[in-house]
Amino acid sequence: MTSGGEPDPRRWPALAACVTAVFLTLLDVSIVNVALPSIGRGLSADPAELQWTVSGYALAFGMVPIIAGRLGDDRGRKRMLLLGIGAFVMCSGLVGLAPTAGVLIAARVLQGLAGGLLNPQVSGIIQQLFGPAERGKAFGALGAAVGIATATGPVVGGAIIALGGEEFGWRLCFLVNVPIGIVAFLLCRRLLPDAPPREHTRALDLPGVALLTVGVLGLLFPAVEFDASHDARLFFLVLPALAVLAGFVGWERGPGRRRGHPLIDLALFRIRSYADGVVLALLFFCAYTGTPLVLALFLQDGLGFTALQSGLTASSYAVGAALAAPIAGRLLPRAGRRVVVAALVLFGIGVAAAALVADVSAGSVPPGSVALYMAPALFVAGLGGGAVITPNQALSLAEVDVRGGSTAGGMLQTSQRIGNAIGAAVITAVFYAAAAGAAAGGAARAAHYGHAYAMGLLVSVAFTLAALGVAIRDVRRPRLPEPSAA
Repeated sequence: MTSGGEPDPRRWPALAACVTAVFLTLLDVSIVNVALPSIGRGLSADPAELQWTVSGYALAFGMVPIIAGRLGDDRGRKRMLLLGIGAFVMCSGLVGLAPTAGVLIAARVLQGLAGGLLNPQVSGIIQQLFGPAERGKAFGALGAAVGIATATGPVVGGAIIALGGEEFGWRLCFLVNVPIGIVAFLLCRRLLPDAPPREHTRALDLPGVALLTVGVLGLLFPAVEFDASHDARLFFLVLPALAVLAGFVGWERGPGRRRGHPLIDLALFRIRSYADGVVLALLFFCAYTGTPLVLALFLQDGLGFTALQSGLTASSYAVGAALAAPIAGRLLPRAGRRVVVAALVLFGIGVAAAALVADVSAGSVPPGSVALYMAPALFVAGLGGGAVITPNQALSLAEVDVRGGSTAGGMLQTSQRIGNAIGAAVITAVFYAAAAGAAAGGAARAAHYGHAYAMGLLVSVAFTLAALGVAIRDVRRPRLPEPSAA
């Protein structure tokens, strides 16, 4: 909004530029998966180095959104957004030109930090630029970016590698961020309003930062590392992590609050819609991200698909998410949290149907037919998933003070990143356990992997049902009046 209370005339082009930057950072979460074989051959990277190419980005991306949100609220969202985009572009170039696996991993960690810095600013910017009547539509655009980027990474990565060839294709997956990121940077610099001058800038709560960073790292590390080692002992690290996070809450309630500048205002969690939204995001992203991950494993390891064929099969999931996100944003003012309830039901039905089709058809019909039969179920799951993300973001932040929008958005995104890691670890663990002992090839192997895929998706359905319970509880609580525009 302008200083006179009128809508900023440049708000929609500015949102498009912001969403483009967010899309790039989320695409790089999954696009790297299809590039790993080429990276391994091109840089002579061993399996541990390849795993850290994925894990380093995920860990760094997940640790900083809350801290970045506080910096944006206190020091200017535009400034932090531009810093994040600029750093992301430079690190993408470094990743694409990396001469060794060590340089690649270091650049991926820095790239993840940059992505975590810029993402929470966009939630705060939406609250800042758009009034309540338009926020659902604006969050719809952001939700579409989240849904499409999460689901299409393998498709985009496979296409780019096919275009660039074995040696250069994996580098092009990251170098393509550079020109697009530069355009987004220039547009954001031109279109976003500058932050109003502040007489005093609050000091950053460094003890809170340290406690939160260690605690979140302790939750994320065992989950992402489990994908490589499948060592269940890693999860013993969760116990000290929870203790550190409990210490963080105690600090924020006591010394941090008394000092006048806590990292997180814990009063946020007394806002029922926000607290429910954070929990729902955590549970739903456990299901949403793990679903396409085990799909790729089933198609490539079980049916013998190439990375590109696997990505194209998953495209129906992505198309569904892309179509549903903006529609859900438009329905939000009239239907509220009921949109989320309906979307979760739709997502659960789609995932369960995909599991059933794979379990019944794999091994009994040609692999191409299995993919064709699964497409409608994956499309329905995509529709449901895309219609969850947008309304949950908008509703979670609806009653939050605009001045703390980036911090609140950072907490919401941290819950999503933790959900990503937990879901990927748990669902793939169930998949691999069920797939153990599969035949070397042929119809028997395909049938065995189809059953393993179904078992993994049952876990996804369980996470979805838990998220549905949270959404139903929120629907049944008394509704507060619509907040006025800030």
